[in-house]
Amino acid sequence: MSYSVRQVASFAGVTVRTLHHYDKAGLLMPSARSRAGYRLYDEADLARLQQILFYRELGFSLDEIADILKDPQANALNQLRARQRQLSEEIARLQRLAEVAERAIEVQQTGVSLTPQERFEVFGEISFDLSYATEAQLKWADSEGQRESMARAAAHSKEDWRQLMGEAAAWRVRLLAAFDAGEPADGERAMDLAEEHRQHITRWFTTCPPDMHRRIADDFVADPRAFALVVPPSQQQPGLAAYVGKAVHANASRRDSDRTDSPETR
Repeated sequence: MSYSVRQVASFAGVTVRTLHHYDKAGLLMPSARSRAGYRLYDEADLARLQQILFYRELGFSLDEIADILKDPQANALNQLRARQRQLSEEIARLQRLAEVAERAIEVQQTGVSLTPQERFEVFGEISFDLSYATEAQLKWADSEGQRESMARAAAHSKEDWRQLMGEAAAWRVRLLAAFDAGEPADGERAMDLAEEHRQHITRWFTTCPPDMHRRIADDFVADPRAFALVVPPSQQQPGLAAYVGKAVHANASRRDSDRTDSPETR
């Protein structure tokens, strides 16, 4: 049975122009022509086309494919082995590029320019969820505080990160002690811990007025990924995120009240 060039193009998912090119290159010449001069392909031609498309998919040039098809038994194995080595090298190269790109994304979205080993050493269980970092970056993209926070985070040295993470760990110990002791979230002890957290943000990242701290705390309550940046999952307890959120809001109201009562506002 014979097939027209258009039928073969449809079968193979290639263009008629491609088949014409293969014909002119001597790579796939139709077995026959119609009385009107149109190309006609038989089953053997289709099998050869399938081989050509297979090798093209592997990245072989038309000249290389022609060489293989002259004597498939003699040429194909060596050519395929050579292509396998090239592809393996290319995969390794692309993997390195992917790792570099991932590192660049992390630096841009989390502001932490440390190697993976340094990250583990400094942050321990605290991990940055890139999906959350991306969403936060989009959410706060127009915020001056976000821009300042990212810039300062990117400028921190390993020792800076070690120090600030040490402060955060000590704060978590006091937070968990207050929570376990049943201290009210709007009590002095919890509000003082909330104020420590606010000052920590100001000291290491960006000025954090009470309204900004409220929004940050709301994220802690609404999104486990955000709270995991402050308290790792292994240390979390039911109700802890809400407790922190309530303490932050209570402290923010206390700060607002202090400003209202200050001599400068009278």
